[in-house]
Amino acid sequence: MRPGTDVHDYNFKVKAAQKFIKSGDKVKFTIRFKGREFQNHDQANELMGRIKDDMLSTSKIEQEPKLEGRQYSLIFTSN
Repeated sequence: MRPGTDVHDYNFKVKAAQKFIKSGDKVKFTIRFKGREFQNHDQANELMGRIKDDMLSTSKIEQEPKLEGRQYSLIFTSN
């Protein structure tokens, strides 16, 4: 994902992730920054917050969001 991911793309990815969780898999969300997007951490934090809220109904967080270089990642696992 990118910090400026559109609503439809976001919803599609969350639905797919929920299907994977229900089948017993782990899911990793990664937000990648390119160029000047790296300055907009607030957009990425908002996006990670939305992902957390939408995914916690079907899963639990295995790894809290963390910034590694130019990637911001979060891992979910089934309940």
